Amino acid sequence: MKDLHAAKKSAWADTLPSQWGPEPAKIEIPLEGHPELPQPPQPLPSASSTTVAATRLPLVRWLVEGLRATLFFRPRTGASTPTPWQLIVVVMISTALMLAMARLEVVGPAQFNLRNWLTPLWTGLVLLWLGWWAMAPAQSRPPTDGDAPSGGVAAWYVLSTWAPLLPTLALYGLLATVTHKPSLWAGEVAGIAFWVIYGFLTLWLVAALVVVSGRFIRSVARTAVYAAGLVGVIALGTWQFPDRPWEFDAEAARAQAAASGESGDEAPEPVRLALSQAVFEAQQPLLEQQLQALTPERAGVADVYGLVFAPYAGEEVFRRESTMVSQLLQERFDAQGRVIHLLNHAETAATHAWATPQNLQRAISGLAERMDRDNDVLVIYMTSHGARNHELAAAHWPLQVPPATPEMLRAALDEAGIRHRVIAVSACYSGGWIEPLATDGTLIMTAADATHTSYGCGTRSELTFFGRAVFNEQLRQTHSFTQAFEKAVPLIAQREVEAGKADGFSNPQIRVGTQIAPVLQALEKRLESTAVDGAPATPAAKPP
Repeated sequence: MKDLHAAKKSAWADTLPSQWGPEPAKIEIPLEGHPELPQPPQPLPSASSTTVAATRLPLVRWLVEGLRATLFFRPRTGASTPTPWQLIVVVMISTALMLAMARLEVVGPAQFNLRNWLTPLWTGLVLLWLGWWAMAPAQSRPPTDGDAPSGGVAAWYVLSTWAPLLPTLALYGLLATVTHKPSLWAGEVAGIAFWVIYGFLTLWLVAALVVVSGRFIRSVARTAVYAAGLVGVIALGTWQFPDRPWEFDAEAARAQAAASGESGDEAPEPVRLALSQAVFEAQQPLLEQQLQALTPERAGVADVYGLVFAPYAGEEVFRRESTMVSQLLQERFDAQGRVIHLLNHAETAATHAWATPQNLQRAISGLAERMDRDNDVLVIYMTSHGARNHELAAAHWPLQVPPATPEMLRAALDEAGIRHRVIAVSACYSGGWIEPLATDGTLIMTAADATHTSYGCGTRSELTFFGRAVFNEQLRQTHSFTQAFEKAVPLIAQREVEAGKADGFSNPQIRVGTQIAPVLQALEKRLESTAVDGAPATPAAKPP
């Protein structure tokens, strides 16, 4: 049997230490500073503990790292975040530099247009949202590379503001050379070089933004979406909002001219039309009489017919220029008796049919009846003021004359069935006429592109710069419209600089259809062969 006494003793003894503490013999009292003092348990290291600790960087450091990003180096900002004041200062410096470079695009006095500057700023808000969306997943996890920038949206915005600054400023400088030295880009090779440089700087700008943003996004797919959105926003902003923050200040220019004594005598007021019943009745049959008097076309010969249109009666320059072109076509292009000259001027109401849209359409229809519409060439010259909406201004007080439009001209030519067309438009913003009028059978040249003014109109001008250089000078040396245009453009550019044209190079345009090119080459050969051997070229005529 078990010893009950022993069992009770054992149970009692076993329970004492657990209830009252350790046995007296086993108690150890550690001395102060004993090396074996037990330490509290340490927490396990987390994944975020490997990230570089965020430190506050000075403003200069943010600027330096932004410039490194321009050259595609990785910014050494770690987890640092700019202060609100640093962000504001960076944006203000960047904006000030770009505005200063944009000012160089205007020669002479300029005024700041707040609306033009504020309007395209929506693109920055769109890109800010797009960048925030693209990098949102990356903000919840640490970068695999501890040195990668991870300062959040604020750090990305500062670096992405500064990274594209160098190519942006270079683009402004390139555009400024077009204003101050347009002759530098006038030739064909120089024009190609301009667009190559422009494309390289634009590509650099976009690439710098995409690369620095990709370091924060840390996702190939989201970086690609951001890059596509960036290109789309830039393209849309450039297309829809071409206006610049600085504009030429005409009032200040006039004040400076007056102060320097350059204003001269006031130009005489133009003669006003005296609209009597006799004048009105004489106008009715005038156009039809001139159309019936046209010399008929010759079988087997590609004849040249002309239509000259000058609808603005308020300035003598348009009368002089249209008369010069009318005479030139007859003298140089074998078009004697084949030119209709529509002109608004108080002194020519008895000799010239009025230049109205209705008469323009009637003249085209009448010319089509007299010429070989499939083989002859119709040369149309239009000279007046032009508007941003690409309407050709008309004025002949007290008559109310609506403006002419490229769509109106195209419809009249198509309806008449005239196949071979040479069209020249001497007006501001006349480049907007090219697309509506372009056909395979059309050569069209304009005095300016769609966004710039041309030069040389005004009460004191003899001829416009375009009409003078292309028609009164170069087409007296050659029968080739393309050669005359190419040689005239550098002259126009240089003369605009010398005259102090303030809103940039007019940038004349030309487009030659594939079907009209061989027709004009054959015409050129015919006219050259009929010229007297050894006869000098016709000298430039003095404007009447």
